[in-house]
Amino acid sequence: MMASHQVTMEKTSARKESSVWQGVEQGPEDPILGVTVAFNKDNHPDKVNLGVGAYRTEEGKPLVLDVVRRAEAAIVADRSVNKEYLPIIGLASFCKLSAQLILGADCPAIVEKRTTTVQCLSGTGSLRVGAEFIGKHYHQTIIYIPDPTWGNHNKIFPLGGVSVRKYRYYDPATRGLDFQGMMEDLHSAPSGAVVLLHACAHNPTGVDPTPEQWEQIRRLIRSKKQLPFFDSAYQGFASGSLDRDAAPVRSFAGDGGEMLIAQSYAKNLGLYGERVGALTFVCGSPDVAKRVESQLKLVIRPMYSNPPGHGARIVEAVLSDKQLFQDWTVELKGMADRIITMRHKLFDALKQKGTPGRWSHIVKQIGMFTFTGLNKDQVVFMTKEYHIYMTADGRISMAGLNSKNVHHLAEAIHAAVTRRS
Repeated sequence: MMASHQVTMEKTSARKESSVWQGVEQGPEDPILGVTVAFNKDNHPDKVNLGVGAYRTEEGKPLVLDVVRRAEAAIVADRSVNKEYLPIIGLASFCKLSAQLILGADCPAIVEKRTTTVQCLSGTGSLRVGAEFIGKHYHQTIIYIPDPTWGNHNKIFPLGGVSVRKYRYYDPATRGLDFQGMMEDLHSAPSGAVVLLHACAHNPTGVDPTPEQWEQIRRLIRSKKQLPFFDSAYQGFASGSLDRDAAPVRSFAGDGGEMLIAQSYAKNLGLYGERVGALTFVCGSPDVAKRVESQLKLVIRPMYSNPPGHGARIVEAVLSDKQLFQDWTVELKGMADRIITMRHKLFDALKQKGTPGRWSHIVKQIGMFTFTGLNKDQVVFMTKEYHIYMTADGRISMAGLNSKNVHHLAEAIHAAVTRRS
């Protein structure tokens, strides 16, 4: 019996030592999601998570929008809804409504049938499908992305066969837009290069071009025959107006040129876990749009076959029902206004403390995130001494702030600036 047990132990030990995965190294935590992992391990009562890009209520709780609950209840009660596969390109009505939401229902490209839209796995999946399509079918396999940008952009495009280059965007000195640097770099970029643009509420900086600057950017990109690829993750969430936040995208669509648009409903409808988004191509003709769609199917089919239906049906219900849509705009503005309020409260708290430095950028920046200007050492200090969690670049999610913790954050920033400058 003992001999048998020893043999079993030896075999188990041998299996552990001879694993075919023995050479696999421990991967690093995701710089954003890893913040939440560390936060969850902290038992301090005053801990604050400002890393996660998800809306929180004044009570610090996740929010399910009322229109989402109503739409979802109707879908569940509808016995005609089944669990069959969706088509490869997703729910047709969802795709049509998504294009209209970002481009406007009267957009010439839609009226002339020069667009094609496919349902994808939120914004990330939309970008990934777009990247692979560019890698296979576009003559330039280089994309220029802002510096800095959302960290996943740097990973998504190379996997699709597209090389990443950077253009200047953020000016640390002013904590605003480096417009001159951006224009110089885009002018130097090759003719035909793909250019990634954040539609609104730039992540991570919260810094957007003015309408006048957007017009200059549009003219430059069109004059260079470059291909704009918009990432629209916050439509309606930045200013509280769906139309105002879509204005840059619509200006590009209005000039008759071609482009790509990745949309996400994670933020503006709170459908984070449903992974529902869309990828729209604005093409030169209806025939081109049809052929592009046929090739998009060939990208999607071996990748994930077809998208999930539940989240798309929720979006379809909200966008197609007049009352639900109107109520959504009210809820959306409420979320945007709360974030704007928290910006002012944080600015006022820092001003009241006499914290060294200029902090007006907190109220000038827009959207979910603020690029505080804090350095890595100060971030580490705030986490260790005040149990405040954020990404190492000093980006904070304004949605994680509320009336109860904003003064705690202001105190931590003041201490970090005065003791770790």
